[in-house]
Parts: sequence; C-alpha cells; structure tokens
Amino acid sequence: MTTIPAALRHRVRRDGARPLLTFYDLDAGTRTELSAITFANWADKTANLLVGLDVAPGDLVALPLAETDPGHWVTLAITAGAWQAGATIVAHDHPDAAVTVIGPADPRIHDGSPGIILACSLHPLGFGFAEPLAADVIDVSIDLRSQPDQFSPIQVDDHSLAWTDHHRSLSHADLAQTPPTPTRRLIRPGTGWPTLRDALVAPLLGNGSTVIAVGTGNLDAIRRAERVTG
Repeated sequence: MTTIPAALRHRVRRDGARPLLTFYDLDAGTRTELSAITFANWADKTANLLVGLDVAPGDLVALPLAETDPGHWVTLAITAGAWQAGATIVAHDHPDAAVTVIGPADPRIHDGSPGIILACSLHPLGFGFAEPLAADVIDVSIDLRSQPDQFSPIQVDDHSLAWTDHHRSLSHADLAQTPPTPTRRLIRPGTGWPTLRDALVAPLLGNGSTVIAVGTGNLDAIRRAERVTG
C-alpha cells in the first residue's frame, strides 16, 4: 500500500521539479507555484516543528484552517507534514488536540487560547505576520524557517486514523484507495476533505498536479495559461 508520505517522496525522486500545486488568489491577484520538492520541504519542516512540540504518532492535530481555507497551499502542506509525523488531522477544533492550527482571521491570534496555537498568515510567499501575535501563539512561518529541511516520515499502521471531520473518519489505508489523478486539474475549493482529496491526495497517487483557484476571476484564462488537461 502506498501512503501519502511515501507517494510524496516518490514524486520528489521521480519528478521533483515539476509543479505539484499552483495556488491562485484571484481577489488578491497572487499566484504561488510549488514543485514537489518545494512542497515536500514545507511538509518536512512542518513535521519537524510538530515533533519539536512533542506531537507523537497518533496525536490529534486540530486544523480549523481546513474549514476556513481548505484549498490554501499552506493548509495542504501542514496536513502532509502532520501525516509524516504520524499525527491525525482533525479538521476542526478539538479539546484533545496536541496543537491547533488557525488562520489569520481567527481572533485567537491576538487573544490567545489555552493549549498550543499555531497561526498561519497565509502570505503567498510564506512570510509571517506583520503585526505582533499573542504571547503564547506561534507564528508558523517564522518557526518553520529554523526547522531542518528533511524529515524521515514515521511509519504508522495502515489502519491508523489519518483524517477525521464532522462527516467521516479515514485511515491511511482509506487515503490510499483514493482514485488517482494523472492530469493537471483546475479545482475550486469546497469543503475540507473533498478539497484535500482532489488537490493533494489524488494527484500524488496519480502523478498529476493541481491548479487551485479561489476568488473571482477568469478561469478560462487560467486553464490556458496553466495548460490544464483534466
């Protein structure tokens, strides 16, 4: 069975320089392209950060970011990094989470909260927040810079939980059964799991790639410019 961390490592070895994810924020007028090598680097740094915060295999990583910004490349990279660390993604707040990952609109970035809070600025180039955060809130972009560039994924049982939300619970074996996408596909983010499946899991399993577009703009022009084939 091919796990998603294994599929990412295979993609890096086989075709690492080709774009894996291209993210458009049409309202902001920004475009961010990540090759498999670049995306894997973000995932590795995330895994190292989580392990440094004592996140152990089987621990829960709460990801409200998957509700507010399901298609953002940062959300996808944090998910991949958590899986490499052997953690389970919970796509919302959870009282038993080892850490909670939030976006820039969450009031906890200024107000703070019990537990370990990781805040993501969602800057198109991965920069941190311009304004000070609450004293007990970690700016993910800043902390990731000091993390090692490589991480050896932790081996987990195929039937251990990889993803859970209000509607489903999926094991690593379930993820591996996702129909692969071999093409370059344009998607518009919806809810957490369908977006994660279409934007990251399916293309990794099928050696495809994804163009993700949020906001209002000319999608046909993007399809042509990005040579979308599926």
